[in-house]
Amino acid sequence: MDIELFDYDLPEELIAQSPSKVRDQCRLMLVDREHQTYKDAVFADIYDYLHAGDVLVRNDTKVLPSRLIGTKEESQGKVELLLLKELGGDEWECLVGHAKSVRVGSVLVFGDGRLKAVCTGVYDEGIRHVRFLYQGIFLEILESLGEMPLPPYIKKQCESNGEYQTVYAKHPGSAAAPTAGFHFTEELLDRLVQKGIEIVDLTLDIGLGTFRPVKVKDTKDHHMHSEMIHLRKEAADALNKAKAEGRRIVAVGTTCVRTLEAVYSKYGTFVPVDEATNIFISPGYEYKAVDALITNFHLPKSTLIMLVSAFMGREFTLECYRHAVESRYRFFSFGDAMFIYGHYDYSKAKIDG
Repeated sequence: MDIELFDYDLPEELIAQSPSKVRDQCRLMLVDREHQTYKDAVFADIYDYLHAGDVLVRNDTKVLPSRLIGTKEESQGKVELLLLKELGGDEWECLVGHAKSVRVGSVLVFGDGRLKAVCTGVYDEGIRHVRFLYQGIFLEILESLGEMPLPPYIKKQCESNGEYQTVYAKHPGSAAAPTAGFHFTEELLDRLVQKGIEIVDLTLDIGLGTFRPVKVKDTKDHHMHSEMIHLRKEAADALNKAKAEGRRIVAVGTTCVRTLEAVYSKYGTFVPVDEATNIFISPGYEYKAVDALITNFHLPKSTLIMLVSAFMGREFTLECYRHAVESRYRFFSFGDAMFIYGHYDYSKAKIDG
C-alpha cells in the first residue's frame, strides 16, 4: 500500500510536550471497531470497559537514561552519546553526535570523570563502539548522569526520569518507553485486579528504530527494525489458559501487540521465548492473539498507525484521528489514548469463580 494512505494533518501545537499531571486523567477515545463508533472519555473510565476475566498484557521494560553529554578529553569539545545496545564487557554500541571527530582511541569524559568511554570501533551513520571506564555500579552511574532519550518531537527534558517510565517498569533495556502504559496508576491497576482483571507482563526492549520514518513508497518494501522479545513461561501459560477459556486478551500498547502476534504467528500458541522479532503488521494482516488494544495516537505514515489500521481498518482509523484533531486531543508519547475493542460475549467465556 502507498504510505501516503496513512497520512493525516496534525497541528504542531497538539503534540504533547509533557505528561498529564495525573496519569489516569488524560483523555481517552473509546473505539468500537465492530460497529465503527467512538466516544470521548477520560482514561480512568477504562475501568468500566474492562471486565472480569480479561487479561491485561503490559510491557514491563524500563527505559535507560541513555543520553550522555560530556566532552572529548583531548579537545574539551562537547560530545553527545546515545547508548543503543550492550555488547558485553562494558562495551556498548552508541550513536554519537558530531561523530567524525570521535575516532578509535578517543576518550570521552562524563560527570567530571566519574564515567569515561574509550572508542573501540568506528561505523557508518554516526555509530561507534565504546568501552566504559568507571568505579562502582554502571547502571547507578548512568541513572545519575544520563538523560532520557526522548523522541525528537519532544523539545524539553523531563523534570524527572520517572516521567518517562510506566509505574510498572522493571527490566532495564529500552531506548524508548511503551507509552500506552503511561496512563495507568498503581491505584487504577489495583482496582482492576480487584475487579477480576488478570495482569500479565512481558518484555520487549524498544529500540530507536521505533522513531525511524518509513522511507519507501509502498509498505510491502518496508523492513522493520529487529527488537528483542521476552515471554516468560508463567506469562505464556496464563495467555494459553485465557485463549482456551475464551477470555479477552487486551494489549497495552503496540509493543505488546508485536510480541504477542510474533509469538502466536510463529508457534501457533504462546511459548516462552527470548528472541528477536521484526514482525511488520499492516493492513491485510490477520490478528491471531490480540482481542483489544490500548494505544496512543501515532505519527503520520508510521508503522504504528499501520498496525492500528490493520486492527480496525484504515479509513476508520483516519476518521478517529480526524475526530481527535478536531477535539484537540494531545498526540504522541505524552499524549492521550484510545481503547479499541469489539463485541465480546462474556457469557461464553469460561471464567473460574
